[in-house]
Amino acid sequence: MKIDLPGNVCVVGLQWGDEGKGKIVNLLTDPGGPAGLFDLVVRYSGGANAGHSVVIGKEKFAMHLVPSGILSPTATAVIANGVVLDPQVVLEEIKTLKSRNVKVAENLKISSKAHVVFPYHKLQDQLSEKQLAGNSLGTTCRGIGPCYADKAYRSYGIRLGELYDKKHFAEKLQRIVADKNKIFQALYGAAELNWKEIYDQFCNYADELKPYVCDTAELLHRNLHQGKRIMFEGAQGALLDLDHGTYPYVTSSNSGPCGLSAGTGVPAALVHSYLGIIKAYTTRVGAGPFPTELKNDIGEGIRVRGKEYGTTTGRPRRTGWFDAVAVKYSIMIGGINSLAVMLLDVLSGLDPIKIAVQYKVDGKPLDFFPTDSHILEKVEIVYEEIPGWTEDITAAKEQNQLPTGAVKYLRRLQELLNCPIKLASVGPERDQTVAIKI
Repeated sequence: MKIDLPGNVCVVGLQWGDEGKGKIVNLLTDPGGPAGLFDLVVRYSGGANAGHSVVIGKEKFAMHLVPSGILSPTATAVIANGVVLDPQVVLEEIKTLKSRNVKVAENLKISSKAHVVFPYHKLQDQLSEKQLAGNSLGTTCRGIGPCYADKAYRSYGIRLGELYDKKHFAEKLQRIVADKNKIFQALYGAAELNWKEIYDQFCNYADELKPYVCDTAELLHRNLHQGKRIMFEGAQGALLDLDHGTYPYVTSSNSGPCGLSAGTGVPAALVHSYLGIIKAYTTRVGAGPFPTELKNDIGEGIRVRGKEYGTTTGRPRRTGWFDAVAVKYSIMIGGINSLAVMLLDVLSGLDPIKIAVQYKVDGKPLDFFPTDSHILEKVEIVYEEIPGWTEDITAAKEQNQLPTGAVKYLRRLQELLNCPIKLASVGPERDQTVAIKI
């Protein structure tokens, strides 16, 4: 199987996350992958709130911070500066990967400029969500939003590289924790945090991480100068982008392709291919508007067949029909020039299958996807129905082995989205992927 993805490539989800990016990154970064060899795989946004699952044979790997590309024996995996780093989580992942004979010591680099998630970030997340109650944002409570907020506030942000100047780190952490304690006590009546306990714990983390830490912007540009090929691995999905997603029910970073340059230091002009990953239907975790959501037996059937439970939280995902309006928007803002359709096999047995092709508000068609959640909650959906298929497609290796109904569905998606589909996933394993040309 070969597909045309020239130059440096960005792989990004186009819905509300959980599209199956990990599988595609792993497929493409295999030394014999369908798009040729990649030398580096770079994660550029998000934190431990993201979850990527990869199935290789009988083994399943679930990662939150380490890029899926770490499973390639020939590529260097890079956690770049746009990621907020939870040292405990990344060290646990490193330990697990090493125990499963994955090459980590030689193949993982972490940016010294990545901001660090501390216990007070997680506590703030939990206390805030609890206080918001019915109006909560549905965060994973991993401290991601508070850490990005401190990064923007500047006075409270701490980069990973700062942990190696022990005197500077101690003075800064003591001041920050003192302020946080006052805030938490005043707003929530919370007990005080001990800065020294945090300091000792994170000094130990820093020592363990030191072999992996470097200036990743310098690393990437040195490799680009040498003609090396890079894959950029997005986290979450474009509809969760802080600026261009369904605000305020979004993540706290630029999860779409626009976050790549700021999150790595690599200009967008040096990225040649943008591969968008979409599910054959739609899912969402947590709160926020979901126009095509199915709160019925069909939706539950999709959840069960697709094993739609969060990699990070284990929460059941909300499910619904494919939303062409939303995905077309993501393609537009992301400069996407090719697509991979995931979990096509989950739709087997459904007839008819519906696709959202237009939004209306107060009976009037909208000509643009509304990212403001209070508007999105009010839209009416115009659906198009197409015949489904009954065949099990999980054994298909080539497009001509797919039933006519499945091919027609892919063709209609391609027409609606005006973007070529190059891959379709028919099962969780790497070899359950079909090259598409329609």
